[in-house]
Amino acid sequence: MATTNDIKNGTVLKLEGNLWSVIEFQHVKPGKGGAFVRTKLRNVRSGKLVDKTFNAGLKIETATVDRRDYQYLYQDGADYVFMDNADYDQLTVPGETIGENANFMLENLNVNIAMYEGSALYVELPPSVVLEITYTEPGLQGDRSTGGNKPATLETGYEIQVPLFVEQGTRVKVDTRTGDYLGRVNE
Repeated sequence: MATTNDIKNGTVLKLEGNLWSVIEFQHVKPGKGGAFVRTKLRNVRSGKLVDKTFNAGLKIETATVDRRDYQYLYQDGADYVFMDNADYDQLTVPGETIGENANFMLENLNVNIAMYEGSALYVELPPSVVLEITYTEPGLQGDRSTGGNKPATLETGYEIQVPLFVEQGTRVKVDTRTGDYLGRVNE
């Protein structure tokens, strides 16, 4: 057991039978009344965001979550297979746990997996990844008054919007949190 004074970003709480990860927190001490802690929580399994307020000093239950580095090996049907970078054990994670992250995962990508009581809670990708564009229409010069975007398909099959000058075969940096184009990569 811990108290609300121990809340930090990334802390995982057990509330009403669910696991919630603290995204933001703020200790508030108003001039009148008792102090309290305002938090923004994300459900670890569903990804749902909620705002919750706790009275200061309230006892809360925290969950011990083990975060370890893994390397993505391959997809096995609907499941994904990872290798622990420390002891080389393999871990199979269901596709539902991976979710939208599958759009940015290539083999040998290093990720961080949060484990709780032997099961994977979520997979955390690096903030950005470098992927190759496998298909995009050629951009035409002079048919616009300002810079424009066009759809492009990445090597994972995911489609993003890129500037008109980006061509097929170009390696681009993509934000894994939003799916936005960040720029070209010259290798």
